[in-house]
Amino acid sequence: MNRINPAMPAEAYKTYAIVAPKSTHWVDATCAQVDCAHHLNGWQSVIDETTELGQRQAHYIRKQSGRRFSEERRDGGLTAFTFDAGQECFNSAKHQRRLDRPELYVVRDGDFRGNPRGTATRQHANAADWVDDFATHQQGIADEIAKG
Repeated sequence: MNRINPAMPAEAYKTYAIVAPKSTHWVDATCAQVDCAHHLNGWQSVIDETTELGQRQAHYIRKQSGRRFSEERRDGGLTAFTFDAGQECFNSAKHQRRLDRPELYVVRDGDFRGNPRGTATRQHANAADWVDDFATHQQGIADEIAKG
């Protein structure tokens, strides 16, 4: 990530964020729940069976995956496995969907480098309070700059 080098120490900053943490706002989901393109349209995996990895992958597809497919042998030891739509893809364990929970409006001291003072994160009850806090903070900075 590219960031501008801060001009001041971390304790001179305040971070305003709107977050939806994975632990509270996301859950595991099926291919159907996330409109997975492979689930909707089917997909093709081309496996090189001349390698040990390819042989293990092909064996898994044929004997253990439980998925519907057709296979086509190609030159050079390649096999194209074509999977029908409507079944779980091989990345289904990574699918997640957002829960219908409102975002969290938080303010913490410090910046991306941390919170050197160790002060607690403040969480606002709603967006309006968070915006008001942000505006008040910005006005305070503007007032200090105006003083010189």
